[in-house]
Amino acid sequence: MPLNNAISLIKLLFVKDKELYVFIRRITGYYPRDIRLYRLAMIHRSKPLKLDNGRWCNNERLEFLGDAVLGNVVADFLYHTYPGKHEGFLTSTRAKIVQRESLNRIGNSLHLDTHVRAMTHTSTHNSYISGNALEALVGAVYLDQGHKRCRKFIVNRLIKKFFDLNDLVKTEQNFKSRLIEWTQKYRVPIEFELVDTYPDADKNPVFRTAVILGGIYASDAVGYSKKESHQSASKKALERLQQDPQFCEQVLSSASLTTM
Repeated sequence: MPLNNAISLIKLLFVKDKELYVFIRRITGYYPRDIRLYRLAMIHRSKPLKLDNGRWCNNERLEFLGDAVLGNVVADFLYHTYPGKHEGFLTSTRAKIVQRESLNRIGNSLHLDTHVRAMTHTSTHNSYISGNALEALVGAVYLDQGHKRCRKFIVNRLIKKFFDLNDLVKTEQNFKSRLIEWTQKYRVPIEFELVDTYPDADKNPVFRTAVILGGIYASDAVGYSKKESHQSASKKALERLQQDPQFCEQVLSSASLTTM
C-alpha cells in the first residue's frame, strides 16, 4: 500500500467526518488532505455555517473557482481530443458539458444532495443545488489536490464516466449557439436584453432575459443565472421561428431593411 494512502487511512480513524471523508474518496479517487474544504463545498447559501470568528460561510466562493477550473479543463480536453475541429464546435461541445442541466444530472448521480447542507424547501425549489455543489467540489479538489489531480478527476470521473462523446457531438443542446448561428446565416441582428432581476421566495436571484431579433421581440425566459435565462429564452425563440412562419418572415424582412 502506498505510504500516502496508509497515512490517510490512519487519519480516517481520528477524523470526525468519516462519512464525508469516505464519500469524497469514493467519488474523486483521492483521500482528502483538508476535509474542511469539502465540508465547505457542501454548504449551500440557504443554510450558511457560522464560524468561530463569527463570520458566515457557504460554498459560493468554491463554486466560482470550480466553475473556472472546470471550464478550463474541459476546453483543454476537447482541444486535444478533437485536433481537427473548429472553434465553434469546441465552444458548443464545451457548453453541453458544463451547462447547468448536465452538472446537476452528474451531481444527482453522485448523490451530492445527500451531503449538501441546505434548507429543505430551498432544495426542492432550486433544482440546481447538486450542480452548484459539483462545481464547489471541483474547486475543493483543485485546492486540496492540485491542478494535475483535479484534471484527472474531471476527465476520468466526470467527462468520460457521464458523457458519451460520440453522442454528445451529434446532439445540439446549446440553444443560444444554435440561435446565434441562425442569425449569422441570415444576417439578423440579435440582442439579449436583461429585462429584470429579482429574488425568489428563498432570496435566490432570478434573471429574466428577452431575445430581440432584428429589432423585434422574440421571447423571454427566467433562470437562476444569466446563462440559464439566455438558454431558455433562446430555446423559446428557436421554437417560435420554427413554428410561426409569419413571425420568421417578419424577422427576416426587418433584418433585410436594417442591412440595406
